[in-house]
Amino acid sequence: MNYSLIFNNMFTLPLLPYDQAALEPYISVRTLDFHYGKHHQAYIDNLNKLVAGTELEKETLESIIKKTASDPAQTAIFNNAAQACNHAFFWNSLRPAEAPAEDSQLKAAPAITPELSTLIDSTFGSLDNFYAEFKAAAVSQFGSGWVWLVKDGKTLKIIKTANADNPWVRGLKPLLTIDVWEHAYYLDYQNRRADFVEAILRHLLNWPFAEINFR
Repeated sequence: MNYSLIFNNMFTLPLLPYDQAALEPYISVRTLDFHYGKHHQAYIDNLNKLVAGTELEKETLESIIKKTASDPAQTAIFNNAAQACNHAFFWNSLRPAEAPAEDSQLKAAPAITPELSTLIDSTFGSLDNFYAEFKAAAVSQFGSGWVWLVKDGKTLKIIKTANADNPWVRGLKPLLTIDVWEHAYYLDYQNRRADFVEAILRHLLNWPFAEINFR
């Protein structure tokens, strides 16, 4: 995939791929205003301050993440660079909300291809099992972090990462992610993380984005 809007050396807040009201009623404009407009922006502002005048200033975001991931002296730079990246990936992992379905069954977006669908079935047993395992991972992540669907070679995995950690530093290829930091859902769901995750799985998960990353 071309991560030009995620991995860049300009360190500016990338445009959302949809209107701020497009995720309602599952993620409110108020939440998006705080989460995207303040939290994501703060990571970018902090990163720009931290790398100013250093050899990392002209590096790409991907390069900064990989160079600082294992260096305790550069933890602050890694945290802000990785969080800037993780959030950009999260916004793209969501798609505009559809009207609530009459039934409660989880469904994939129509754009999911047979190849990815077959791999999901062979890895998790079924799409419903994938959703159940992904939700369980998200709910069980202790404290702040992320849950990812990743491609590891020719296989799929669900992984959890704490704080700013992400699949890129582990040599894995992310397909989708859900942010489970409290600021991602507290204004809309309070402490009901499970409801937030289920709302994304039911109504907002962007399978076309996963398809792009899968290739």
